[in-house]
Formats: sequence, structure tokens, C-alpha cells
Amino acid sequence: MFKKFLVLCFLIIFTNCNYGKLVVIADLPKSLYEVSGMEYNPKTDDFWMLNDGGNPDEIYRVSKKGKITQTIKIEEKNHDWEDLTKDDKGNFYIADFGNNYNSRKNLSILIVEAEEFDEKKAEVQEIKFTYPDQKDFPPKKKELYFDAEGLLHFNNYLYIFTKSRVKYNFGKTNLYRVPAKKGKYVAEYISSFESCSNNYCWITSAAISPDKKKVVLLSQNRILIFTDFKNDDFLSGKVTKMELTSNSQKESICFKDNNTVYISDERARGKGGNLYELKLD
Repeated sequence: MFKKFLVLCFLIIFTNCNYGKLVVIADLPKSLYEVSGMEYNPKTDDFWMLNDGGNPDEIYRVSKKGKITQTIKIEEKNHDWEDLTKDDKGNFYIADFGNNYNSRKNLSILIVEAEEFDEKKAEVQEIKFTYPDQKDFPPKKKELYFDAEGLLHFNNYLYIFTKSRVKYNFGKTNLYRVPAKKGKYVAEYISSFESCSNNYCWITSAAISPDKKKVVLLSQNRILIFTDFKNDDFLSGKVTKMELTSNSQKESICFKDNNTVYISDERARGKGGNLYELKLD
């Protein structure tokens, strides 16, 4: 028994793993069954959300009760929108870089300026980019590292977290950055991180805390919390793994405050389609 206790202690210490209980705060409408990105607006205490590719080219203002209160038509096609982030000036950035087959050559991030949110239609500016290490479209199966679903803004740059499609290495994510302004760029590679190997470890969203001291990466049944990182190499920091109490197709995460996040999941196979709150401490 004592040996088992020691083994348990060892695992707790070296995996640095906590458990987080998701609290459901809203059932999202059926029209938002594929929410793939969201941002919290502390001034109005509500959210902006968007759906995955194949859905209308729109973003939605959503109350904490899960009601859509405003719809804005985005004047650019939803090829495969996968995340949503904002800067400190209230400009939003739509991650149109979903790339399931690693074959897209039109990867982009759409800039929706703050003043556009007073309109029913929003014109956008476009950030076009390529990955510096992708040579083939698609590459070989062992090199399918160019899908992405995570995006955050920090110090005038946008940071892209990729989603691995490589069998037995699904938990790998690469971190790249591009300037947060209209243009055409080759993304700058920063670093990589590997968690587990199965597809439950796919990185599906990213967010940074208001004080810029925490970065969270979301997957189906856990979040990775990075702290004490060096400059903008977020993956260089101390990492805490927080296992989540429900196993569903979670696709978006954003911060409420420095110690609280919101998470949403897609409605699939009779479950999900909810908005959750989670305390990180």
C-alpha cells in the first residue's frame, strides 16, 4: 500500500495535473451548434461567437443566457473559421486558417475593426500568410502539422497554434507569429510543445489572460495552462495540465478574468452545445 502511495505522489508531482469542474451557464441555440471561436466582452458582459467552416459568414453577439442579440455579416467568405481573438483597442481577428488536409494555400486572418461592430455588415482587412516550413500541399502523412485552430493577440502580433494531424503525435502544437496588420507574410516559427499522442489532445483554441501572464490551450478533455514564459515564447513556460470533467468536442476558450475562463463545445452525438465557466485556481 505504501509503495502505491509513493507511486501516486510521484505521478501527481511530475505530471503537474489538476482537475477542473466545468459549470454550465448557458445552452447555446441550435444555430450555434458549431461554435469554433469566441471572445468575452467585459464592458457589456456578453460574448462574440463564430461558427466553423460551412456556416454563414457571420459573427454573433450572445448573452450569458445563450441568446443571440446581434448578428454581423462579415464581407469575406468563411472558408474554415477556427478561432476568434481581440486586441486591447477592441479590434477582432478571425482565424480563417482551418486546414484539415494541410492543402490550403489561402490561409488568412481577418481584421474586424472596432467601429465595424456598430453596423449590420463589416468590411474586413486581410492578413495572408504561409508557413515557413511547408513545402508540399499536402505534405506526407508524417508531416501533417499545418492545420491550426488556436489564435491569440499579444504586443501587436498574432500567435498561431497548430493542430497536428500526424498519427501517434496528435498532441504536438507549433507556435508561429505574424504582425497584426494587413499584409502578406511568411509566419515566424517560435517553438513547439508535445502533450499526449491521441486525438483527444488536438489543440482547438487558445487565449491569453488580461494581465498577459497566462496562456491556455484547449483540447477535448483538458486545458494546458502556461505561465512564467519568456517574452512571447509561451510554450517555454511552466505548464499545468487541467483535466476537464466532461468529454466533448470543445472548440473555443476565452478569459473572463485572470483566473476564470469560458469554454464552449460543439453540439454532436446528443451532447455539447453549451457555454461553461471554469476556475483555473
